[in-house]
Amino acid sequence: MPSLPDGTIIPALGQGTWHMGEGARPRAQEADALRLGLDLGMTLVDTAEMYAEGGAEEVVGEAIAGRRDEVFLVSKVYPHNASRQGAVAACERSLQRMGVETIDLYLLHWRGSHPLSETVEAFEALKHAGKIRHWGVSNCDVDDLDELGPALKDCAADQVLYSLEHRGAEFDLLPFCTRRGVPVMAYSPVGQGGKLLRHRALHDVAARHVITPAQVAIAWTLRDPNIVSIPKASDPVHVRQNAAARDVRLTADDLATLDAAFAPPSRKRGLAML
Repeated sequence: MPSLPDGTIIPALGQGTWHMGEGARPRAQEADALRLGLDLGMTLVDTAEMYAEGGAEEVVGEAIAGRRDEVFLVSKVYPHNASRQGAVAACERSLQRMGVETIDLYLLHWRGSHPLSETVEAFEALKHAGKIRHWGVSNCDVDDLDELGPALKDCAADQVLYSLEHRGAEFDLLPFCTRRGVPVMAYSPVGQGGKLLRHRALHDVAARHVITPAQVAIAWTLRDPNIVSIPKASDPVHVRQNAAARDVRLTADDLATLDAAFAPPSRKRGLAML
């Protein structure tokens, strides 16, 4: 299982909440799905103030009520709120929406106009106040992490778009983070809109293991011990399938099939974002 730089062990497979709280499904159903995920051991829950403008955090709060001690809770601050005072205020709002006293990992959602050094000052103040336990970044590349300077030792994670169809991070970001003991959190590991899961290569590999293409995509991210994969699911069938992906072991032939269809990067590429 991955560990944070201070040695804290975290689950390799968690639960994402992007698009929860938007009304596509009843909130009670979304909370039930998250609770089922907790029952199945997916105790890392990732959310953000951006998701449904706080609505996803409210769903998370409902889901983890009475179970806070089981959960490694991750949330993210908007870039425009990431000033010295703004991040503190945004964190307080997130805490209130989720009904908790502390966020386990608080991330800068992406780079904005506020200097990284100012955001780090806010994060350190939140740590000192006991409002967060760890801080990190999201959608940040190697140059962004280098900009942290000495503070990089306190950066607990980098959350990026990483899947078979978005492999740019493999060229230098993943090795950089592995060398420094910084876990990489893979959001949207099964893609968006279903295009990735319709690809023939995933269906071929899935047929060999009698699993779903989504489970192949998740298992592929989990092949790296420094990756935390955070697929989102609101349907109990999909939640159970996601949890079962932890037990899938892709073979060398499987990986060769997937590499042939989704070539690993041979040069530096900018990080993709959704």
